Amino acid sequence: MHYVSTRDSSRRLTASQAIVEGLSRDGGLYLPESIPQLTLADIRALARLSYPERAAKIMKLYLEEFSEEELLGFAQKAYGPAKFDTPAAAPVVQLADNTYIQELWHGPTCAFKDMALQMLPYLLTASLKKTGEEKTVCILVATSGDTGKAALEGFRDVDRTEILVFYPDGGVSEIQKLQMVTQEGRNVGVCAVRGNFDDAQTGVKRIFSDAQLRETLASRGYFLSSANSINWGRVLPQIVYYVSSYCDLLASGAIKEGQTVNVCVPTGNFGNILSGFYAKKMGVPIGRLICASNENNVLTDFIRTGTYDRNRPFHLTMSPSMDILISSNLERLFSFIAGTEKTSMWMRELSETGKYTVDRETLQKIAETFAGGFADEASTARTIHTYWENLHYLADPHTAVGLCCADRYLASEKKPCPMLIDSTASPFKFAADVYGALTEKPVNDPLEATALLSAYTGVPVPYPLRDLDQRPIRFDRVIDAGNMKEELLSYIKKS
Repeated sequence: MHYVSTRDSSRRLTASQAIVEGLSRDGGLYLPESIPQLTLADIRALARLSYPERAAKIMKLYLEEFSEEELLGFAQKAYGPAKFDTPAAAPVVQLADNTYIQELWHGPTCAFKDMALQMLPYLLTASLKKTGEEKTVCILVATSGDTGKAALEGFRDVDRTEILVFYPDGGVSEIQKLQMVTQEGRNVGVCAVRGNFDDAQTGVKRIFSDAQLRETLASRGYFLSSANSINWGRVLPQIVYYVSSYCDLLASGAIKEGQTVNVCVPTGNFGNILSGFYAKKMGVPIGRLICASNENNVLTDFIRTGTYDRNRPFHLTMSPSMDILISSNLERLFSFIAGTEKTSMWMRELSETGKYTVDRETLQKIAETFAGGFADEASTARTIHTYWENLHYLADPHTAVGLCCADRYLASEKKPCPMLIDSTASPFKFAADVYGALTEKPVNDPLEATALLSAYTGVPVPYPLRDLDQRPIRFDRVIDAGNMKEELLSYIKKS
């Protein structure tokens, strides 16, 4: 199987080449030329396997250059007991008669990004060998909060890699910031950017498209790759947990073989929900994918109208990982359903004017699978409180956005399908907001809030989030978005 750019299908690479390169040099993203298929019999067989075994078999369908034994070894290390606190890795929990939640935050940084970023370093280092690349790879990351820490942890002290993470100054939770700025490792760097996540993400994309910079880095023995979801190596491991969730529901007897399940995904950059789309196209009986947004509801409006317009107020919310107005992975969806020519045109319009409108046929195709919803701050807080009081389920703000949108969608259906909601982060990563939602008592100190939340609920603080205040601050630089290129060159010079 080969991979092509969303903007030029003649740019055709192997899987290992696509993973190494990360972002196509034409500015596009790589996606597979075709989507492998799973039968119901295949899904039934996968349901009998462990999570690492499922991961190896599913990823092998997309990675012809890798052996299943090789991938199984990677998966056992990535999702094993040294990294994840449950053998299930991504357990499915029943909330009500027709509602289930998949917890994706049992890894080393307590966020769903671990599901991909514990696997990506193995895929990338193996791909370097398969492509014969001898230079050192510099992983460049823009983060809205969770990707940064997960990438730093995944690539920490990995041979022949350096990693530099940019995050929006004031645009991540204090816990997320502490996780990043105290990161250990000889090959890691972290820097704050004045502005929001979109400024950081745009800066990273601009760096990737800079031919002169690539030459400069090559002369120093480096090349760039990405750990953001613009890299196919990030999207692929996420497909696994959508297949796995259906397997778990089937194995537990919660659903019958072939029964349709709807999935609600808290969404910012569209990478997570896109992985669910690929799982559906592979043959997993997924019905609708509900795109759940916070007050930055650009995706909700787009799914309803077909117009994507980032020219709107930007809100800092209690779900900061979704505080995004440019959802990069929509580009992969467009290329799949509308082709590279239209995709290139819409992305050019977005760059030049901040908006675009897709044609009616494309919007109809999107509406066949996707529904949109959003939750404001009051609804998010109310959902956190309601689910704890009624079901004794403790949800973080991102998960609460998903629960709120899922509840509204279920209420609108005459014969509702089973609903699965992605739980994307531990509530203790956002303890102050969660504690405030439960008690209506504000807490300014996020570390104090962590202890208070645990005492109030009786739920223990996850090990990776304990004693953050005892770890030394290693990174405190804050720069303008226009200086990201210079920061990268300075980082490479020091490394």
